Amino acid sequence: MKLQNKVLIVDDSELNRSLLAEMLCDEYEVLEAGNGLQAVKLLEFHQFEISLILLDIVMPEMDGFEVLAIMNKNKWIEHIPVIIISAETTAAYIDAAYDLGATEFINRPFDPKTIKRRVSNTIMLYSKQKFLENAVTEQVLEKEKSNLIMVEVLSHIVEFRNGESGMHVLNIRLITEMLLTQLCASQNQYRYLQSQILLIANASSLHDIGKISIDEKILNKPGKLTPEEYEKIKMHSSIGANILEKTRYYPNEEIVRIARNICRWHHERYDGKGYPDGLAGDEIPIEAQVVSLADVYDALIHKRVYKEAYSHQEAFELIFSGKCGAFNPLLLQCMKDIGPLLERELKLRSLGYVTKEEIKEIIRTILQSGAASNRTLALLEQERIKYQFIAKMSKEILFEYTYQTDVLTLSEEGVFQLGLPEIIVNLKEDRLFQQVIKKEDYQDLQKKIRDVSPEKPTISENYCLCVHGQWRWFKIIARPLWLGNDTNTVTGVIGKCTDIHEEITELDLLKQTANFDDVTGLYRRKYARTRIKEIIEKEHSANKIYALMLFDLDFFKNANDLYGHMFGDKVLRAVAQKVKRSVRNSDIIARIGGDEFLLFVEYKADITPVAERIFQSIGGMYQDFHICASMGVALAPTHATEYEDLFHCADQALYAAKHKGRNCYCIYDDSMNSFLSVLSEEMPYEEKRT
Repeated sequence: MKLQNKVLIVDDSELNRSLLAEMLCDEYEVLEAGNGLQAVKLLEFHQFEISLILLDIVMPEMDGFEVLAIMNKNKWIEHIPVIIISAETTAAYIDAAYDLGATEFINRPFDPKTIKRRVSNTIMLYSKQKFLENAVTEQVLEKEKSNLIMVEVLSHIVEFRNGESGMHVLNIRLITEMLLTQLCASQNQYRYLQSQILLIANASSLHDIGKISIDEKILNKPGKLTPEEYEKIKMHSSIGANILEKTRYYPNEEIVRIARNICRWHHERYDGKGYPDGLAGDEIPIEAQVVSLADVYDALIHKRVYKEAYSHQEAFELIFSGKCGAFNPLLLQCMKDIGPLLERELKLRSLGYVTKEEIKEIIRTILQSGAASNRTLALLEQERIKYQFIAKMSKEILFEYTYQTDVLTLSEEGVFQLGLPEIIVNLKEDRLFQQVIKKEDYQDLQKKIRDVSPEKPTISENYCLCVHGQWRWFKIIARPLWLGNDTNTVTGVIGKCTDIHEEITELDLLKQTANFDDVTGLYRRKYARTRIKEIIEKEHSANKIYALMLFDLDFFKNANDLYGHMFGDKVLRAVAQKVKRSVRNSDIIARIGGDEFLLFVEYKADITPVAERIFQSIGGMYQDFHICASMGVALAPTHATEYEDLFHCADQALYAAKHKGRNCYCIYDDSMNSFLSVLSEEMPYEEKRT
């Protein structure tokens, strides 16, 4: 069945929504929202499924302009067309709507045919645009061999990556591209670089790959480096060049040659005081000069382990005063020319990393005319604070994973508890992450995520995670994210980890309490029965032989009557310790009644010496009380192959021992069939045969 395109209708008037839905429901799947907030929530869940939005301007909670602003911020506007339907016809409204990315503006009252045609044309136009974009992308990927080579080079070095910020790499590319564009526009002698701008920008991503061989303790040292450490860290430029020189594409492919030049010489300075080769002036390839300046600027404006971030203005003052070394005067002029644009572009690129005041400033810039009210900004900030507060107070670890980029993002609680960075790039190879979850658990989690369906998209499993060096139990609840209606393409995973270690520990303790006798610490009757049945069933065809022994203490009632029940408990504990010392750890010992005990042991050929040794271990003196016992022994499979039958045989042998005068043991034989049972008739109902 052909999937219908989804159209989201956003209008505070239920009548208007009903009229529009009635017009479109035959050809489209219709979603409705009564205000902007509802629309944003629907977009968060259905952003890849919605083909078009019909949006009103004047609405409570959040108006149409604010919805468009959020769509711009989240880049939804790039793939979801918006048609404004409003009774507001002033030029200011129409211009603001178009400035914020609206595709069409339709006035009320509207004509049904016009609505249908505009919706159909817009969806068709965007579909064709996506088709053409995909076609062009395929041609570019096919013809631009350098892109494929870059992927292979990155794959070649991926094992060496040291966790350098992915944002730093993106920023270097952006700054490099902007500097080269300005250089080509302002200096005739460098216009030949115009066709190489993207190539050089791509190659700049590899500028610091040599740091893969530098000890992370040096790279992440918060204080000043020693002279020895500084010399080691300076080696990364030549190491990076050597890595690229050893690929099969060097020196034939231009992008690899450029990347190699950048790696080796991006720490050279224009006055010859850089490293590793002390090149000066135009001896330094222009691509290395550009990346050198970009690297210094980006390092200054971002926080590092050894320093706080400088402002844009402070970074410019340090660079232009020469405190960061000497640079090509032409490049410094280009940097000055693009200064305001550079600052704005980097802010827009790092929306997720800026402060509240910067977010407000960016939104004001997007809205230009000030269409976003203070109330909108307050709502956005309120939602952010609510999210952070709830996540922090619940002590839950929230996470999001993106398959395409292999990036894991953690909440603040995840960073604190697991000791991991907030953003982990190249998760599959990250050693810190591998120390947090066991390999087999991670593989099991991945398999369960792959196996879910849209009908039941959520998984819930318990796994151990390492928190501050200690393994603790967590319940992980997660669900995959699919690309629209295509459930075969998983784009990512979202979920949360809840610490349930105390609950699991208490449950295990309760289970242990239920399985062990309070007085002696031996197994209880029911648990021993379960263990023995499992062994008999498992080893039935393994040619192993076992003995089940039942014994009770002769005249134990005297201990309680003469010395009290607390003394009697001490006698039972003493007997339990005696028996435990006479058998192996793999044997089963249980207290199955007041003074009644059970043993289940494996033996090799003759049971007599085993039974004799155990029987002799029981007797003796405990303070002034003489301990003696009567014991019955039955063999599996000689006498029985089922637990209940085996227990009955041992019980009859125990009766035979008592019949002989007590203080002895008997091994079952057929002559005992007529004897009464000592224990079998007292067995709980659930232990009798059905």
